[in-house]
Amino acid sequence: MMHRKLVLRVISKLLIPVIMLFGLYVQFHGDFGPGGGFQAGVIFASAFILYALIYGIDEARQVVPAWASRALLAAGLLLYAGVGFWALVNGGNYLDYNVLFGDPRSGQHYGILIIELGVGITVAAAMITIFFTFAGRDR
Repeated sequence: MMHRKLVLRVISKLLIPVIMLFGLYVQFHGDFGPGGGFQAGVIFASAFILYALIYGIDEARQVVPAWASRALLAAGLLLYAGVGFWALVNGGNYLDYNVLFGDPRSGQHYGILIIELGVGITVAAAMITIFFTFAGRDR
């Protein structure tokens, strides 16, 4: 039994960084192809959930405490909403990326990138929070 647990721990230590790297790829490739914030957030959350399943809920909560997942939920939402208000301040409509930077093309590119980052952070934090809530250890 102990041998199986050791094998799972070693394999998960190898897989978790690869999963997180793939999540980064999906996050930052989302404006050029398939992917984006939602998919990347779920991929990131799956790395933390795998860690919790292999190493235990209590040890995983030391990596991502409840206050951190809730702070990330708020930060992602504020990042998303902040881009919309930034566009309003610059004279455009809510989430009108064209007015974010001097050049509409740059505004579109960076606006979508920032919005997708906010979505990714929010989705990852939400999935982690939901997992820990169902696991019964969300404090």
